[in-house]
Amino acid sequence: MKIRIKFSKYGNMKFIGHLDVMRYFQKAIRRADLNIRYSGGFSPHQIMSFAAPLGVGITSRSEYVDIELLDEEVPAGMKARLNAQMAEGFEVVDVRLLPEDAAGAMSIVAAADYTCRLRPGHEMADPEKWIEGLLEFYGRDSVPVTKKTKRGQKEMDLKPLIYELRMEAGEQGPALFMKISNGSVANVKPEMVLDAYYAFLGEERPQFAWMFQREEVYADQAAEEEKEAGKHCFVALADLGEAFA
Repeated sequence: MKIRIKFSKYGNMKFIGHLDVMRYFQKAIRRADLNIRYSGGFSPHQIMSFAAPLGVGITSRSEYVDIELLDEEVPAGMKARLNAQMAEGFEVVDVRLLPEDAAGAMSIVAAADYTCRLRPGHEMADPEKWIEGLLEFYGRDSVPVTKKTKRGQKEMDLKPLIYELRMEAGEQGPALFMKISNGSVANVKPEMVLDAYYAFLGEERPQFAWMFQREEVYADQAAEEEKEAGKHCFVALADLGEAFA
């Protein structure tokens, strides 16, 4: 059976890289005594797939990993058993049963929500002017940027890859919310959006001033012709599975 695990990553664990997170979950699954499926061959490994690697220094409320179990029924108390093995900074928040023909999380990621907050001591000098500029920036027809890749630099238009951009009030103060393209097809980082906005203002983004948190990860269930027309149907990865006790 296929299982999708949703977990949060916070505190000092935000400094742990993706490969270490993967190794950590491999150990946690063994210690939780889950009957996970292994690959064949001379070097078998646990069958698991993480949705979208999270950048170092970013916290998250919605990380996903898919695993396959050999059991015919969902193991009792699976969420609690996993959380019993979690160190501070990791928490399993949901576990879902997937259809047997479900695509892996990594292959279907299309978008993600982020909130961005300024650290104490880096408050905006003129919040109203900053927000007015943000509205003007998002209202442009195009947002040309230069993206660094393994093969060099690539010119691209960021605008069609920013699905939402707005300021929100919160208990921890105002936050910049963005829903942006994520995944293997067109991966946009929140830092790229901020860099583009600061460039629009004729400024440079101050180093270490912003804190980033991923809030949710989505698949896009719109038909291909709808996607080509700029229409999307985003569904949280957890909602593609069935909840169980």
